[in-house]
Amino acid sequence: MAPKWRELADRLAEQIKNGEIAPGKQLPHIRDQVEAGEGSKATVHAAYKALEAEGLVTSSRGHGTVVRPQTPLKRLSIERYDKAKWRDGDEVAFIADRVASGRSYRRGEQTQTVSFVEAPAVVAEAHGLPTGAQVYARARLVKEGEQPTHTLTSYYRPEHVEGTRIVDPTPGPAGRGGGYRVLYDAGYEIDHMREELFARTPTLEETKLLQLPSGEPVVELHRTTYTADGTVVEFAIGVHAASRFTWAYDFKVPDSAHNQKTEEGGPRA
Repeated sequence: MAPKWRELADRLAEQIKNGEIAPGKQLPHIRDQVEAGEGSKATVHAAYKALEAEGLVTSSRGHGTVVRPQTPLKRLSIERYDKAKWRDGDEVAFIADRVASGRSYRRGEQTQTVSFVEAPAVVAEAHGLPTGAQVYARARLVKEGEQPTHTLTSYYRPEHVEGTRIVDPTPGPAGRGGGYRVLYDAGYEIDHMREELFARTPTLEETKLLQLPSGEPVVELHRTTYTADGTVVEFAIGVHAASRFTWAYDFKVPDSAHNQKTEEGGPRA
């Protein structure tokens, strides 16, 4: 037989998942649950902590225990980088995700700082730079309303971005079309990318910055952006709150055996 705190947690979890307790709604105060016969203060507290560990609620001083939004943002695949969005318009990738998710975007939901730093080892390797080389780091914190969703830090070789808006130390976005438009205007048109994802436990700093509930992992993204001739013009590291995104990828299925037969059977010089 499950302990009483677990029974209470399971009952509340079911009410949250079926929408009976809506996102943003505050759960009853612990003392009210005790008075309603749901158990002792320790029982109710344990149930609420279990819900928090499962990512269903958040708890904070002054706000109590509040049900978290259960509809994550849809993070698009290749279409989020459509050149028409940033080259010919002003829609950067994370705004494309908002549009696809049917969500709004308000100015100020992305903050930015730029610094000239020694390249971390993974950054130096991606750019083909020696250990200790200096790069520009453009760090962003992205929010939906007041809720942080992810961080993204792009690293650039100085010769690609010096004199551009990307290295403007004034806090704020890089301007119309974002960083890819800046690179395009500087003569570095992006052509293809590689993305790598892995889940991990957040650091204490990340937990505070992203306002993560206890026990929630993060998804770390490594993105390498190339021009048509294979030049790396950006290496980015993103840290995403795992429950705040779904990841969608569409791609053409390769058939290397068919391509090889086509090449072998083609005309010979």
